[in-house]
Amino acid sequence: MFIRNQYLAAVNTGIAEAPVTILLGPRQCGKTTLARNFAATRANVTFF
Repeated sequence: MFIRNQYLAAVNTGIAEAPVTILLGPRQCGKTTLARNFAATRANVTFF
């Protein structure tokens, strides 16, 4: 597993600007993994 600190920081910035943030990218690039890692590090995160 790779730790993607720069991407987690970008998601954190997006969440700070807007409570709803979308991750866009091609298939199998790690969007779900990134979202799950982010949700695991924060409280009050709803993962759909």
